[in-house]
Formats: sequence, structure tokens, C-alpha cells
Amino acid sequence: MSKVNQVRCILLSSPYADADDPEIKECFPNGPKRTVGMVEVTLEDGTTGIGEGYLAVFAPLVFKSIVDLCQPYIEGKDAFDIERRVRDLRSICDYWSLQGAARHVISAFEIALQDAKAKSLGIPVYELLGGARDSSIPIYGSGGCCDAKDQFLKELDLLESKGIDLYKIRSVKGDVYRTVWILDEAARRGIRVGVDMCQNLADPPQAVDDVVAFVEAVHTKTDQRMVFIEEAIGPDSPEGFKELRARIDVQVCGGEIITTPKEMIERINNDVYDFVQPDASVIGGIGAVMDIFSAARKKDTAVVVHAWGGAVAIMASYHAAFAGDGKLVEYPMLAFPLGAEMLGDQGHIEAGRLLRPTAPGLGITLSPEIEARYPFDETAVYSCMLNDWGPPPDDSWKQ
Repeated sequence: MSKVNQVRCILLSSPYADADDPEIKECFPNGPKRTVGMVEVTLEDGTTGIGEGYLAVFAPLVFKSIVDLCQPYIEGKDAFDIERRVRDLRSICDYWSLQGAARHVISAFEIALQDAKAKSLGIPVYELLGGARDSSIPIYGSGGCCDAKDQFLKELDLLESKGIDLYKIRSVKGDVYRTVWILDEAARRGIRVGVDMCQNLADPPQAVDDVVAFVEAVHTKTDQRMVFIEEAIGPDSPEGFKELRARIDVQVCGGEIITTPKEMIERINNDVYDFVQPDASVIGGIGAVMDIFSAARKKDTAVVVHAWGGAVAIMASYHAAFAGDGKLVEYPMLAFPLGAEMLGDQGHIEAGRLLRPTAPGLGITLSPEIEARYPFDETAVYSCMLNDWGPPPDDSWKQ
């Protein structure tokens, strides 16, 4: 047993992506800068563990407030009994946040405890979870937040340089010609394309008929086929995803915003998705993602971890993927200097595959120097109230 001596909330902000990216213009009202929220636990012997909750991207001060609320119930407790610590945190938060914000904070605590325990034992986190099945996992490039051809071409160049042959772009239902253009351009380089329709922020979301019409319109204009279509229906409409699966010949996926294993497992058992996308920094931590892998195996449903937060969130999901025998993981392509510094030589990609991490714990580096370089900026928040800058007319993408 090793007790938690101290809990610290860390908020850091870093330059992010390109000011001309549509998502930055739409969702970052104060410019291209993003915040990450982390929990650091320090054990009796001085070992530290770092966890991350995705909530801080959107509401960093809410993240900090919930961490502060939970802190006294973790300090002085056994750090190695991670399941019990998670139950304690749920006792504090579930009444008022069984689903939602508090789950992100619980994720951060759970990931930090996993990191600290593995470091104490001198092993990578995936070894705590039963060990890695493979030495590498195929990875897909996640980007495509573009409204200009030169932006797409830069991302395709990056994919080629890493040997990655699967690319996820963002498209809405009116982006028919734009989607056709990138399908054809990527195919010339031997790269396949999946589409994220971004309905996890849409209110009201689009109808199943709209998605079917989009898929059919794209596929009538090119010989290439979308590999998958992600978050094409609103998150509160599992029946819509099921209907969509029955009406198109493209894999249907989703789940990145689901905050409890119970809900995702219910969707797996109800055949809602072809594959699911849990995020360790959202759904309750690394153990929660392992529960998803276990349930998905029984239904022969694939699990492709979501990786779009900071370095800690990404590595937490990657360790779960290695322990869960994942067959594909996500690589966020948008520039994020803080994340790159914290990852260091971990998260290495070679010939289109993510190499198994080797460092103890998550393999994340966080130093006073890094913290000093990326001070928290309260204005660096992602806004879900989208600014509509109006994309170029879709006809401009006609070849």
C-alpha cells in the first residue's frame, strides 16, 4: 500500500492548430490556444502520477472546482486500491453528475492513480492491465478540419511521411463535392478516408435521411468509398444510429462523448455501432475503457479509442488499447506544442503503426519548466456556441 500525500490541479494552455482552421475559427473565440486540465497525485515515496479530464478544454475552472471538492477524499488514502478510490469519487459526485462533467474529473483521478501505481512498480500502465498483446497498433490520422485544398494537402503530406494510410476528415451534409475531392486526392496516395460529421455538438442534430442522402450523393460522384462515418447522428439518438447502419454500406461509429461504461455497453449490446470510440479522459478512466473492451469482445464489436485531448489523455487511451488488443487508434494531427513536449519519445509512429510505449507509467513528462512555458490562460477555451464563418461554397470543390 502507498498513500496519496498530495493532490494538485494543474491547468496549462498552449498554442493550438492553425488560426485559419475552420474549427479554430468556429470554436475558439479568443484564438488558436487550448487548455488542458490535469490532476497530479504524489505518493508517500515521492512518486507522482498525472491524469487528465477532457472537461478542462471547455470549462477549466469547473474542472478545477470539482478537483478541489474531491481532493480531501483522496489524500491520505491507499493509492493502489484504484477501484475503491473511484467508488469514493463516485459517492461524492454521482448524485449531481452521474453523467457529464464530474465523470471527466473522475477520469483524471483514475488515470493519475494508474500512472503513479505503474511508476511505483517500474512498469508501463498496460502491464497493470494484463499486458500488451502486440508491439504496435495501426493508427489513423485525425484532421481534416480544413476548408482549403492546401490545408488538406499538408495533412496528406504528413500522413505519407508517417506511413499512415487512413485519414479522418470533418464534413457536414452540404460538403458533398469537398468530400469527393478529398476521397479522390487521398486515393491517389493510397490513403483511405473516413468522415466525422460532428453531430456531437449539433442541436438539433441532422436526420438519418440527411446522412443517407449525403453518403449516396458522395458515392455517386466518385469510385472511392468512405471507410466509416462517425458521429453522424445526435448523441441522444441510439435508434438513429441503428437505422443508419441498416441503410448504408459504410461502417457507423461513435461514442466519444459517452461518460459512463454502462451507457456505452448498453449501446454495444443493442448493436448501435459497428465500432465504438471510448475516451479514457471522458468515460471514467483507463479501467472504464477496459470494461468497454471486455463487453465489446462478447459482441464482436471493435473498439477504436478516441484520442483528442492533451498528452495524458491520449496516452491513457493508448495504454488501454494495447492492453485491450485494440486494432486501430486515433492520431490527432493538429499542432499542439504542449502535448508534443509532454509526449517526448513516447507515442512514436512508425510505418503507419503506433509503437508500444516502454517507459514506466504512462510515459509522460511534466516538469516545472514545461509548466512555466505554458501558463494557464482563462480565455483559452473551446466554445460549443459555434461562430458561423461560412465555408466556401461546396461547388468550389468541383473538379
